[in-house]
Amino acid sequence: MSGLLLNYPAVKNRANKPIIGILGGIASGKSTVAAEFAKLGCKVINADKIAHKLLGEDDVKQQVIESFGPDILNTFGEIDRKKLGDIVFSDGEKLSTLNSIVHPPVLQRTEQLIEQYNQQNEVKGIVVDMPLLLEAGFEKRCDKLIFVDCEEKIRADRAQKMGLFDKNKLKIRENLQISLDIKARIAENRISNNSDCEALVKQVIKIFSEILGG
Repeated sequence: MSGLLLNYPAVKNRANKPIIGILGGIASGKSTVAAEFAKLGCKVINADKIAHKLLGEDDVKQQVIESFGPDILNTFGEIDRKKLGDIVFSDGEKLSTLNSIVHPPVLQRTEQLIEQYNQQNEVKGIVVDMPLLLEAGFEKRCDKLIFVDCEEKIRADRAQKMGLFDKNKLKIRENLQISLDIKARIAENRISNNSDCEALVKQVIKIFSEILGG
């Protein structure tokens, strides 16, 4: 998977607000965990939403069209994310090409938001919900990494119910990412998301209390 890595430089966090990176498999519940941190006073940076917005901006949009052709456009002339996903998640080199276009501006915007949130006294922490956090090398920027552990069957069922893709596509996409074993190993904390929401909430509260206290 080294072809995906962008070697993001380590940057010292200039304020005392902890930066928390969320790791985990596809449909493991990373955004749910991030939302619970938000309830505790954290600001959440959703890299997927940033990337989605970037795909509509002329500069990034044009680079993507030049790399993958006009067939990725829908009838309104906008990038069809499903078509684009089907292309890049079946070919590691194409995924690397897309990452090289989208990741730099996503990381730039993420840094801007970190700087902004660091100036807000009411913010207790900054959570980064970035699907390819390790692939972008952004773990160097985080003070804490949390792995969201969720059984493959639960994730596959969840992805299918959400209308994302089936079990086979989930495996194909995850094979193009850094393995879950590595993500789990480098994380300082682990949250189990195999049962109910109440159990997940209790784990988030405990971990965040330890982060603030440590």
